[in-house]
Amino acid sequence: KMAAVKDLVILALDKDHKTTVTVHLHGATVLAWKTQGKELLFVSERAVYDNKKAIRGGVPLVFPNFGPWELGPQHGFARISRWKLEKAPEKDASGTMTAVFTLTDNKETRKMWDYKFKLTYTLHLTEKTFKTTLKVDNTGDKDFTFTTLLHTYFRVDDVTKATVSGLKGLEYVDKVRGDAKFAEDRDLVTVAGEVDRMYAGTPTSHFITGTIGGSKILLEKSNLPDTVVWNPWVDKAKAMGDFGDDEYPSMLCVEAGHVATPLLLGAGQSFTGSQTLTLLDE
Repeated sequence: KMAAVKDLVILALDKDHKTTVTVHLHGATVLAWKTQGKELLFVSERAVYDNKKAIRGGVPLVFPNFGPWELGPQHGFARISRWKLEKAPEKDASGTMTAVFTLTDNKETRKMWDYKFKLTYTLHLTEKTFKTTLKVDNTGDKDFTFTTLLHTYFRVDDVTKATVSGLKGLEYVDKVRGDAKFAEDRDLVTVAGEVDRMYAGTPTSHFITGTIGGSKILLEKSNLPDTVVWNPWVDKAKAMGDFGDDEYPSMLCVEAGHVATPLLLGAGQSFTGSQTLTLLDE
């Protein structure tokens, strides 16, 4: 099962395609971030590309709701809506490859969530960095509240050896233990079973080690004050139709978002949040 070529937009930094980002117009889902020939994002081999279901992997965009939603699909509609390529990939003066995608309210979105909005998703690719910026404009005449998150799936060599920094001392909501709250006591968070945690008020950067090929990634974020760490482990992996039973050891989600408290956006107001991923030399 492959994505149709007509649904894909590719940002290629170089002629030999060693450093690229691939985006699917369904959800403006980033499917791949390859730098110097190394693919850093995980996409399930069983991901579905029917332009209906959310794509399992890469960087799904969560808006206007993180998690189960009484008004519509889990994690909202942005990741299952068809986005528009607003500005085709091109290099700017500094040599950064840039592309812009947009989603505006339409009949489908208003049926679930009756607000006017425009989402602008800007991607910047350099030799070692990949930056994604999401701007939310309230284009209507009434306030709305929302939560949003970049649901990044990282490829790892072995999830039990991966680590995430910057979470010590923070309170988290543990979805695996009935949304109970705990304080993180580890300098480096590791995975040894099912993990689904929402850490509130996280620092602006995390180091993620054990990513593919022994690499290390720096995740920097702006205006996205919370971080979710997720791995489905054995039973959840088996329960997901679009995820291989044996794929959980090779992925780890570290997700930058504004999810612990909803954002209120007044008429005519805008919000911008961004994430920059940098591949660090070993």
